[in-house]
Amino acid sequence: MNRIDLEGRVAVVTGGASGIGTAIAQRYAASGACVAIWDIDGAAAQAAAAALPAVSGGTHAGFGLEVSDEASVDAATADTIAAMQRIDILCCSAGITGPNATTCDYPVADWKRVFDVNVHGVFLCNRAVVREMLKNDYGRVVNIASIAGKDGNPNASAYSASKAAVIALTKSLGKETARSGVRVNCVTPAAVRTPIFEQMTQQHIDFMLSKIPMGRFGGVDEIAAMVAWLSSEECSFSTGAVFDLSGGRAVY
Repeated sequence: MNRIDLEGRVAVVTGGASGIGTAIAQRYAASGACVAIWDIDGAAAQAAAAALPAVSGGTHAGFGLEVSDEASVDAATADTIAAMQRIDILCCSAGITGPNATTCDYPVADWKRVFDVNVHGVFLCNRAVVREMLKNDYGRVVNIASIAGKDGNPNASAYSASKAAVIALTKSLGKETARSGVRVNCVTPAAVRTPIFEQMTQQHIDFMLSKIPMGRFGGVDEIAAMVAWLSSEECSFSTGAVFDLSGGRAVY
């Protein structure tokens, strides 16, 4: 593993208690960052933080919050800064798939919940943390979108549309902060086998695999490797950009 230099940085990972978020938190810690794990399950966030490798000059921490609730996000931001002095890196990994159903049959309540977590949650976390980053004129934001946000997967319209919104939000915020020391980018993975697969039908999982030219799902460590570089000081001239991790699926 190449070691990206994140020494002395403070990183927040939403949804960091499982899946891709956990792999990113582990990679951050291995690169020298102090990590704050934000998750809807506060106990799981604390346990995941305790399991991270130790870093010199700081500690890790876990915080429970609801990313779709403004007051909860603002409180987590304040609590993290109080405990860890600042936030240099934000990775928004928290997300849900919603049910697999045609658009015509998609339950309205599920549509709204997918957008609450995947879009409003990213917006609220970006909004709260970037405000703090701008005070220090430095920050790195990486939002986890999806190749579905480019292609639009059938029977997953809410998820696809929500990830398209994350891409557009990233581009807008990246342009707004381009003259500062804050960089905002997103990654668009194809399917990665994580506990989120439990929310999908086997038919939909098979469909996603059939679209990947490499013939396999991505690994969480492969996602974390890209995210680590995007979170580093070396990522200095990329902002509002989209980085594919699709095993060859992406065509634009």
